[in-house]
Amino acid sequence: MQQTLKHWITSTALATALASSTVATADNWDMPTPYPDATFHTVNIQAFAKDVAERSKGELTITVHSAGSLFKHPEIKNAVRNGQVPVGEFFLSLLTNENPAFGIDSQPFLATNYEDAKRLWAAQKPVVDKLLDGQGLMALYAVPWPPQGLYTKREVNSLADLRGMKFRTNNAVLEKLAQKAGAAPTQIEVPDIPQAFATGRVEAMITSPSTGANSKAWDYLSHFYDTQAWVPKNIVVVNKRAFQRLSASTQEAVLAAAAAAEARGWEMSQKETAEKIAVLKANGITVHTPSTELMDGLKALGKEMIEEWKASAGSDGASILANY
Repeated sequence: MQQTLKHWITSTALATALASSTVATADNWDMPTPYPDATFHTVNIQAFAKDVAERSKGELTITVHSAGSLFKHPEIKNAVRNGQVPVGEFFLSLLTNENPAFGIDSQPFLATNYEDAKRLWAAQKPVVDKLLDGQGLMALYAVPWPPQGLYTKREVNSLADLRGMKFRTNNAVLEKLAQKAGAAPTQIEVPDIPQAFATGRVEAMITSPSTGANSKAWDYLSHFYDTQAWVPKNIVVVNKRAFQRLSASTQEAVLAAAAAAEARGWEMSQKETAEKIAVLKANGITVHTPSTELMDGLKALGKEMIEEWKASAGSDGASILANY
């Protein structure tokens, strides 16, 4: 009797331990993103999270916190680095102040279409991987925004037409470009764009077809020039220690889902570009192919800026440009 009871206790303890270990292997990751649910980047991330759960057979689930609801955009990278969350998405060029190599995709007129943007990412990624590794981070995937275009309240056929124009900026690259073009840079964030145009604080901006369509640019300006000035990217990074704590099979599931998300995201971005330009046109904005004179002038400014970037980016920058 005593031996049977002892055997029952041992079996029960073993079963409890096995059940506990099974539960312990299942994990949930919180994932902050800066953009609303309807943004194609966030739609892609939701698909990535679903894919991870399916590929890992439920061993890892990811809860997406969109629109900066968990961490504000500038805080996301450090939240992942410090282990506050295991994974997150942010605009890669936000890290330019840490190292210029992070921001090469936002240099004007270096990569001006999706094919060039893919080649640039292939050249940039080894350097980004090295820099992130030094911070205990690992890149999972990157997806571009639509190429950046020029919006104005009046027709522009050359750089001379931009001189003196109040030009919306939201980062150092745009400010420098506006200054070189002879325009007057004015710091305006995305939510304030409509009012800034309506009140005359700005008369021109460079941003994506997505931002123009989502902010109903036809209410406050009249012209869009498809300059494809640059093709900036969002990046999804994971805390390396959190990743290494996963089982080998779950790690493989995450990497496979990330590869699928990158391929899907690039396709979504190209579709977004065509759709949003069509929305601009349908709502009365005149969509232009830029004149040769305007493009030659803008590309000359871009060439100046990439030389300045190269001087500040050192061996990392030289490596990216050589491989590109």
